Amino acid sequence: MFPVKRPNAATISRMDSSYAKAALLQIHEIAHSSYRTCTQPTAASNQKDFNVETPLSHLAHLEITSPDVEASARFYEEKFGMRIIDRVDGNVYLRCWGDYYRYSLVVTEGPEASLARMAWRTNSQAALEAAAQRIEATGVEGSWTAGGHGYGKAYEFTGPYGHHMRLFYDVEKFVAESGFESTYPDRPERRSSHAAAPRFLDHVTVATSDVRGFAKWYNEALGFRVMAFVDLDEAPITVFSVLTTNEKSHDLGVVLDTSNRPGRVNHIAFWVDSTEDLLRTADVMMENGTPMEYGPSIHGVGEQNFLYFREPSGLRVELNSGGYRNYVPDWEANTWKPSEGSNNFYKNGAMPHSMTESFPPAEGFTATEEGASPEMKEALLNPYAKQGRG
Repeated sequence: MFPVKRPNAATISRMDSSYAKAALLQIHEIAHSSYRTCTQPTAASNQKDFNVETPLSHLAHLEITSPDVEASARFYEEKFGMRIIDRVDGNVYLRCWGDYYRYSLVVTEGPEASLARMAWRTNSQAALEAAAQRIEATGVEGSWTAGGHGYGKAYEFTGPYGHHMRLFYDVEKFVAESGFESTYPDRPERRSSHAAAPRFLDHVTVATSDVRGFAKWYNEALGFRVMAFVDLDEAPITVFSVLTTNEKSHDLGVVLDTSNRPGRVNHIAFWVDSTEDLLRTADVMMENGTPMEYGPSIHGVGEQNFLYFREPSGLRVELNSGGYRNYVPDWEANTWKPSEGSNNFYKNGAMPHSMTESFPPAEGFTATEEGASPEMKEALLNPYAKQGRG
């Protein structure tokens, strides 16, 4: 900053009030114009052409289907420590104790386990309008609704890979009922006394026929930051990616799917504060009859602590803690290989084959951040292994 000579107090006191004000305003403007001149940023010569602007704020809630709504709802409440907050038209609405909106998860009736819809809140009402325009500019057509239980005007659409999405800005903030108020002003309700209870809804990981195509569309249409890819060690075939609307490593994951059924989901995920919370959840759930499908351990991509289990419908549920925060606006996604620890940070554990199942069930294979099963690799790397493919 350039040096600025300021008149002393005695001098100013002898000036008439109007002149004093003018002098002080001039000093203020000189100082700030000097600051702007000295700190004017310059464009990086190697800046990449990518989209970092997003109209979305974060994942607001998920809707899942179950052939037995009551069994699934009871599991989330009794085994996992979520709270049933509403029942409307046969749907059960549950919340994590730390989420700021009325509910985190909706369980609806359906013939099989699936992801009915993922709902995202935008940064403003104007951002909601802009998001709809951006989506329709890609050729995808959605529809406006007046809103629903706990949220206002919404734009709903099905993405190019078959996943149903809802965008809204107006939403009902949760106010704890009597007996559930927290002593801490920033908490929407008191901490759950259930030993396994998650604090927040964290992310959803879906399945798609083209991982990089999926990432490209959600980046360009909705501004998701693409944070990482995983390619097979054997060939440049992308089997996994993570995207985010904020500073988390991801709130949307995507795995490669060779089935012909679009819109499938691999898992839904929640979050607890610490590794100790996560380990205690595994302990409590196993003691009460829920086995761990995989984990606890740490992912390489994102560096979150994790564990996986199934709810009564068969749907996979993940619990996370930890992980890094990434605020870099021009982040360029690195491409991992499974041998580098993309799935298992310690590179010393094998993922069970059941983790390759996505929902609803379908013929074909699903990859994970660990790569692909031997059967899936055979199908991907040797298209002539099955007659008729050549």
